[in-house]
Formats: sequence, C-alpha cells, structure tokens
Amino acid sequence: MSQFGRTVGLLRSLAVYHAVPFRQRRLRRLYSGFVTRGDVAFDLGAHVGNRTRALAALGCRVVALEPQPHIARLLGVLFGRRCNIEIVEAAVGEHSGRAALSISDQTPTMTTLTPEWRDDRECDPVFAGVQWNRAVEVDTTTLDDLIARFGVPVFIKIDVEGGEPGVLAGLTHAIRALSFEYLPHALDYTNACVTRLGALGSYRFNWSPGESYQLMSEPWLTGEALLTALETAVARRCSGDVYARLDPPGREPRNSGAV
Repeated sequence: MSQFGRTVGLLRSLAVYHAVPFRQRRLRRLYSGFVTRGDVAFDLGAHVGNRTRALAALGCRVVALEPQPHIARLLGVLFGRRCNIEIVEAAVGEHSGRAALSISDQTPTMTTLTPEWRDDRECDPVFAGVQWNRAVEVDTTTLDDLIARFGVPVFIKIDVEGGEPGVLAGLTHAIRALSFEYLPHALDYTNACVTRLGALGSYRFNWSPGESYQLMSEPWLTGEALLTALETAVARRCSGDVYARLDPPGREPRNSGAV
C-alpha cells in the first residue's frame, strides 16, 4: 500500500468523524449521561479522536489508546497540547506485551489484533471492500494496567474490531459505565462481552445503532434482553455500540437520549 493510499484512508476518517455537522453535539449529549467534569475516561481504539474530543469537551481527563503508529502521531498533532488528554500508542487486550496488528490502510477503522475476527469478516458482505494489507508489531497493555497508571475511569469506550472480549478479560473489577462495538454478524463477540461484564457486576444494557448517538431502549435491559434486541431487523441493519452501566439496587440508571 502506497503512502498515497494511507493518506486517503486518514483523510476519509477525518471527514467522516470530524467534519459532519452536529455530530459532535449529539455525541456530547449522549456522553453527558455517563460523565461529568473532572471524571477520568478511557478511549480504547481512539482512531482519529472524535470520541476523545467529545469526552474532553465535557471536562473529562481522557486517556486515548491508539496502536496504529501513523494515527497515534496524528492524535499527537490534534490533541498533544491539551492538558486533559493523554495519548498512549498501544493496543489493549488480555495481556501486556507485544502483538501483531493487522492494518487496513484504506479503511483504518478496521484494523484489528484478532485474526479470527478478521478471517470471519471474509464472509461478511459489509466488509467486502476491506483488505488488511500489512501487519506491525505493537505494544499491548491491559485495562487493569491502565487503571493502575491513570486511575479508575468513570467511563470506558471500547472499539477494537473483535478484540472487545479480550479487553474485558484484562479487567478484574466493575467500572461504572462503558461501551463496546457490536456487529450484526458477530453477536457471539457481544455475548462474550455481556457474559464477562455479568461476572464483574450487576450491569444493565442499551444500544445505539450506527453513528446515531441515541440509545434505542427507554428501559435499560438485562443482558438476555439486549441480545434479543440486537437480533431484530432494526438492529441488524448496521453495526453500533452497546452501552453498559452498573445498576445499584434501588437506583434506576439515568437514560441519556433514548428514542
């Protein structure tokens, strides 16, 4: 892949995630239901930083993890002078160390540490135009190690292309709220995440399709009810994010932007 192709992929991501009018406003409104000024938030798989930007605008101290070297450098250019944003060039998984990262330069949002997930996408029509054209060795860390370094986050956003179960396997205690990506044709990964969170604490769930930044369910759902909802025709139209939050006895989780 030429430098030209890599640049085209980056420019496409910048246009999609930073240039669409009102997208940041909707994202901040959604996140305001989970964080307040001064909270610590982790953005795992930060990519070009639209979620980092929104969380920082709400006054959070944001730790942004991005393993792709050229995109991590871009994040440094975009946010390096912001005192409430820490950029870490690393992937997050079950173990700390080194691992092979499969990169798609033309579609860099599809970069993954998980070869099984990557190989399964060959049968997914949504990924028909995606090619993983190179691999690089990157540093890996765990959520527990990040917490020891930066403190306990109030919110964690996880978007790591099939690595979500591994990320949660590296976490040993409940976090107040988090989100992770779901794919309609890979709900076994979603099920694994729901199961892992259930082992850590009493969570309730919601879901947001595509880049809508709206929660679809008025009541927060059990894990079983969430998985049922993600099998519906509406949910299967596109990928999206699952939101999870602890459900302390006697307190209903506050909904933020449910339709």
